[in-house]
Amino acid sequence: MPPRVSPSPFESALRPHFAAAHNLARWLTRGAADAEDVLQDAVLRAFRSWDAARPTSPRAWLLRIVRNCCYDRRKEREREPADTVDVDALAGDSAEVVGLPADGPEVRLLRMADAEALQHALYALAPEFREAFVLREVEGLAYKEIADVAGVPLGTVMSRLSRARAQLRILIAGQRRRETA
Repeated sequence: MPPRVSPSPFESALRPHFAAAHNLARWLTRGAADAEDVLQDAVLRAFRSWDAARPTSPRAWLLRIVRNCCYDRRKEREREPADTVDVDALAGDSAEVVGLPADGPEVRLLRMADAEALQHALYALAPEFREAFVLREVEGLAYKEIADVAGVPLGTVMSRLSRARAQLRILIAGQRRRETA
């Protein structure tokens, strides 16, 4: 049996945060395939600068790289011809929400509808609001960590979160009014 190789410091520090990085990329790019490409790009960038950076908060550092890669990708896409088609957007790229085994079909259907309404509302937010909301409410980052990832002051993070929550309430209420009308 070959000897077991211990992971590198880079891998040990960053691997636990790959799921969070992928999740952020998925929300910012709006597509699973793009998110995978962004994550691969971000990990490569992180690897190349690991020795020079030696981050004190690897999670925030990696998420900032992912964020930058997402915005770089968006800029590239804006320069592409308008006749391209986003296959992920056409397919819906929505995750299935699964209820507890004791839940009946009605409860599962309501949960799926709520999750879909939230997803549509999140995608309707401006990218900086969506980013702040996802980092706080989905990934559980502290305000200071979000400020580090986004490269903005703490007050800006609090403002973006407040505005994101307010806009989400308005968007979801509007969706529910349209559904009942």
